[in-house]
Amino acid sequence: MTGPVLVTGAAGLIGIVLRGGLPERGWVVRGLDVVPVTDPRPGEEHVVGDATDLAVVEAAARGAAAVVHLAAIATESTWPAIAHVNIDSTYCALEAARRAGVGRVVLASSNHATGYTPRPGGGLLREEDAPPRPDTYYGVSKVTMEALGSLYADRYGLDVVCLRIGSAFPRPTTTRQLSTWLSPGDTVRLVDAALTAPSPGFRIVWGVSANTRTWWDLTAARALGYEPADDAEVYAGDLIAVHGEPDLADPVHARVGGEYATPAFDADRVGGTA
Repeated sequence: MTGPVLVTGAAGLIGIVLRGGLPERGWVVRGLDVVPVTDPRPGEEHVVGDATDLAVVEAAARGAAAVVHLAAIATESTWPAIAHVNIDSTYCALEAARRAGVGRVVLASSNHATGYTPRPGGGLLREEDAPPRPDTYYGVSKVTMEALGSLYADRYGLDVVCLRIGSAFPRPTTTRQLSTWLSPGDTVRLVDAALTAPSPGFRIVWGVSANTRTWWDLTAARALGYEPADDAEVYAGDLIAVHGEPDLADPVHARVGGEYATPAFDADRVGGTA
């Protein structure tokens, strides 16, 4: 593929990570966000615009090699907000890619697409063992994202890779994240694999690091060429000293979605951790 990678939501947490890491792997980044990027890297391109505006996204996608769609409300919110920002922007990313002749789209899905799935008692959870079972409106938006990706792959022949991202933070901050963490370095490795895998068609893969306590089987992600290098266990001692060993009977640890799958975490509450 030739041309830049269009990254929507380029000013967000994962967008900043990709803007720093993808150029080291040979990609030129063209960022799209509603706010200006204040710390541009050499060679970066930037578009200030709304990811829910199809004309804006289509113009930004012209000449791109691929689209990496990150723009979203990254936690629970009201249904109108989630539907507009998360679902409409996903449609725009895929439709803009189709109209602009961009053949590959990488979608930032989430573990919350299947958040009510019980944590496995033994072995690791494969993608096919975790069908859509969203834990929030946010999770519903990620199920819809995957469904739209499937449609555009089947109907229009796009290569669409959906990354069910766990907890993408600089370091884990809870004992649950000892299982679900995706490090910044592994975020870049995962997205690069999704961009370079030959003819992936439509794929859904887990997005986590090589965590000692992982719940999720990374076989499908590794088949794309993803080789995680980090492990949350290096932070286990400090976290367990403060919080104790995880109680697997605790609802936060009993389901894939963690606190998002608890009764207290509904659309009236905004915030939380992934």
